[in-house]
Amino acid sequence: MQQSVYFEDLGVKPYKEVWDYQELLLKKATDIKGMLRNMPENEQPSPSLNTTNHLIFVEHPPVYTLGKNGKESHVLISEAERLEKGIEYFHINRGGDITFHGPQQIVGYPILDLEKFKTDLGWYLRSLEEVIILTMANYGLKGERSAGETGVWLDASIKGKERKICAMGIKCSRWITMHGFAFNVNTNLNYFSHIVPCGIENKQVASLENELGRAIPLEEVKLFLKHNFEKVFNCKLINS
Repeated sequence: MQQSVYFEDLGVKPYKEVWDYQELLLKKATDIKGMLRNMPENEQPSPSLNTTNHLIFVEHPPVYTLGKNGKESHVLISEAERLEKGIEYFHINRGGDITFHGPQQIVGYPILDLEKFKTDLGWYLRSLEEVIILTMANYGLKGERSAGETGVWLDASIKGKERKICAMGIKCSRWITMHGFAFNVNTNLNYFSHIVPCGIENKQVASLENELGRAIPLEEVKLFLKHNFEKVFNCKLINS
């Protein structure tokens, strides 16, 4: 059955503000699930007692985020240097290691009830990757997966040429997801030189702009992402 997903484009927002918003949506959904599971079998739940799916697009001011099991040693500059460059830093509750979010990067946060899609985190991550791979194909680029590594790459199997264009990290509670993907469009890649991106050494990062040799309109990329998200997840995006 085709699911409805409420879509919001928040524009440019600080990282912590959007993290708190995600937590709010996740708590609302997990609370509903808790009530449903504690309801007597012979009692009919109210139609309003139902989880909703969301997809959020946002750009963040410069920020490094470290996953719950990431290594702080993967931040290669001092706190003083980081503050001087105006880069925030948060140790957060998603999987994965350290990554960068910043201007001209599309960050996507799906808050989905996977019980309405498929209760398989591997499937979910591969599906998010597929959304990015299809979007890259819209620009004539071949996005690839790298064995044992989450995210989307170019030339993943060519030693020394591997470069990551989209990082991913998620959290899932009672099959409700949060966090998501960070797709480099016209992103300033110099920010990545101060970290070990995703904890993976000796591999490069990429952006659509670098690969295509021209700046790409962010709104155009968002349209492709939305279309491909609907296709991969068999859903309908509804503007909130």
